[in-house]
Amino acid sequence: MKCLGRVFLLWVLLLGAVWAQSVPFTAPADRPVTNREAPWPKNHVLALAYHDVEDGEADNTFLSVRTLNLVDQLAWLRESGYQAVSIDQILEARQGGTVLPEKAVLLSFDDGFSSFGERVLPILRAYQWPAVLAPVGVWMDTPTDQKVDFGGVPAARERFATRAQIREIADSGLVEIGAHTDNLHFGALANPQGNKLPAAANRMYDPLSRTYETGEAYKARLDTDVQRITQKIRDVTGRSPRVWVWPYGAANGMALEILDKNGYQMAVTLEGGLATVENLRNAGRYLIGEDPSTENFAAAVSGMQEEPAMRVAHVDLDYVYDPDPMQMEANLGLLIQRIFDLRINTVFLQAYADPEGDGLVKSLYFPNRHLPMRADLFNRAAWQLRTRTGVEIYAWMPVMSFDLDPALPRVTEIDGAGEDEAAVSPVQYRRLSPFDPEVRKQIGEIYEDLAGHASFQGLLFHDDALLSDFEDAGSAARQAYADAGLNPDLTVLRANPEQMAAWTRFKSQYLTDFTLELADKVKAIRGPQVKTARNIFAMPILEPESEAWFAQNMQGFLESYDWTAIMAMPLMEGVSKADSDAWLSRLVREVKQHPDAMDKTLFELQARDWRVGQEAPIDSELLVRWMERLQWEGARHFGYYPDDFHTDNPRLEQVRPALSNAWSTER
Repeated sequence: MKCLGRVFLLWVLLLGAVWAQSVPFTAPADRPVTNREAPWPKNHVLALAYHDVEDGEADNTFLSVRTLNLVDQLAWLRESGYQAVSIDQILEARQGGTVLPEKAVLLSFDDGFSSFGERVLPILRAYQWPAVLAPVGVWMDTPTDQKVDFGGVPAARERFATRAQIREIADSGLVEIGAHTDNLHFGALANPQGNKLPAAANRMYDPLSRTYETGEAYKARLDTDVQRITQKIRDVTGRSPRVWVWPYGAANGMALEILDKNGYQMAVTLEGGLATVENLRNAGRYLIGEDPSTENFAAAVSGMQEEPAMRVAHVDLDYVYDPDPMQMEANLGLLIQRIFDLRINTVFLQAYADPEGDGLVKSLYFPNRHLPMRADLFNRAAWQLRTRTGVEIYAWMPVMSFDLDPALPRVTEIDGAGEDEAAVSPVQYRRLSPFDPEVRKQIGEIYEDLAGHASFQGLLFHDDALLSDFEDAGSAARQAYADAGLNPDLTVLRANPEQMAAWTRFKSQYLTDFTLELADKVKAIRGPQVKTARNIFAMPILEPESEAWFAQNMQGFLESYDWTAIMAMPLMEGVSKADSDAWLSRLVREVKQHPDAMDKTLFELQARDWRVGQEAPIDSELLVRWMERLQWEGARHFGYYPDDFHTDNPRLEQVRPALSNAWSTER
């Protein structure tokens, strides 16, 4: 036995030596800290969104919490070092005055429930903590002998505060009365399929005329509503409201001008994360729902500084489309179930049609001014996925590959020939020239129409935003080069290394600026909360000099977008399966060379091998191996393209444990 014990001890020591050689030791001082452990960022505030408060059983219809739980939650906040702040403090910090305290928290209560005065205000007085109460105008003014129309649900009138009660609350000196709409706290018909979206943030659909509300009609409707609730609060409190609380947390960029005009200095949503005084027009809040225990509340609040790992399925709506509306709806149901079962948090959802798979967009999945609409499908799919599975939806859109008017200039290349012989590349995407003002105008209008007809959380710019080292040779492009101090003769320009380098950087930045221009158009309509992501090929990362072949630059992407979506697709790059793990490791290591890049980088793996035809799925075990390799190298954010829910590719039961944070990684 002693001999066996010695052998075992030697084996353990040997294993430890091998492990020590393979895994480098990192001193504690050099180890990265999580966001949860990091110092509280300057002038950031945790905003909490409460609704009703009840002594008895909490009714989730009204997102109620029990009084005892609210007391415990506020006690936990105070004992944990959190400090409630007022709107005055937040606005002062924005103006460069007194900095907000660490762990600043904004307490807000939506809908104007009478329980605020009865149960919440006494607690606030005991703590001397400020808060925001945001009533709905028509609920506040509902006669005492009538029910309140609570978003289509008849509710007892006594559940909501009267004008007199709100005046008393405002006079307490602790409570800011904000505005939560006058009469737009309901879901309005927003597409032909019958989805009801938040009326304050979306254009309505008229089934009789089969038309959508125009942008101008939407703005007029919202302007009327904002003026009414603003006047009501002014009449009740003697002060104009400064905080706009979006119904259901759904924002709209077109409304911000209206809010500005009416004196609002802060607009809050239900987006996650900490709010910052630098962006008070888009302040996120954490929704307190389902009456959480103090333990669950503490866990959620403590994790608000954490950035959840992004896990993505990249989905073709072409797989959902069918000329038979009933079959198309059945296909959508299959997709929704698939995404629900994957337990991921993000879907990159195709908003354009490409049934031929050639990358040239001839039709779209939303109403627009310039291309046929294959089906009014994107808004329906995005909303169903969002509400049924809880994922964030990024609208996946081309940048330049639209089949618009043939008279519009396309990207051309010289490819060793003279400029008089410049032609459209036979191997690249057929792209419109972004240097032409009419091209930019029409593409911008397509993006505006997308924003006006759908609700989504982000934009993914497709990989067609590229220019090779022989492109663009069009007249508008060459004029832009000349205006930038470059030689417009591409043959001469390419022969001069200094000019060639400057030309490469100019094109990279030009494409980035164009995508940001498109994003601004979307945000102007949809709201500043819309995030941006853009696909980048792997080569500009692995071999930075190849920026010349793509006009894509990793550092530029990191500085410009919320997410850089790397096409981490080894087989597409000609790498063998045997060498693919090493290739992925190298890719991650190159990304790490850029400061903080791993927090803003998503690695998109391939679930199909396009080298051997479209019908060749990647083996799910290989895809899982790639996911594990990425995680081993320190990647937190990853996903795959495409997801084929019809054929269960990749295999759900195999890929889910490696992909989803909600499932055990044991296999």
